[in-house]
Amino acid sequence: MTDDGATAAMRYKEIIALSRGSAENLRAWELARAEELTGEIEEAETAIETAKEREARAAERATRWWKMALHNIQGLLWLDPGDEPRPVLTARPAYLERYLEEVKPSYQELVQAVLGLGWRAKRAASKRGEQPPA
Repeated sequence: MTDDGATAAMRYKEIIALSRGSAENLRAWELARAEELTGEIEEAETAIETAKEREARAAERATRWWKMALHNIQGLLWLDPGDEPRPVLTARPAYLERYLEEVKPSYQELVQAVLGLGWRAKRAASKRGEQPPA
């Protein structure tokens, strides 16, 4: 074997060793990245579950306020309550508590307005020969 043959063989062995090292490095990186992604997926799944629970609680609160409002206006036949509350897709999730807190003062205004109309509802019921609302 000539010097050129020995040099080529040595160079070949060196390239093979480098490629094995690169393959091992790539494999290690892929395993580490897979672990990172698994952790990120678990965090995302937890965040989704938390958001679903939060949404369910908000929907329950909105429905409760809606039913209370309907109960307050049930004697006002001329008032169309409209549709039940639905989620607003453009609402900001970070403001959910703020949105829910804005419902209470609005509900209280509704109650006061209905109480202010109470004399009208009683008068209309008495004209129809019905028992006035309590």
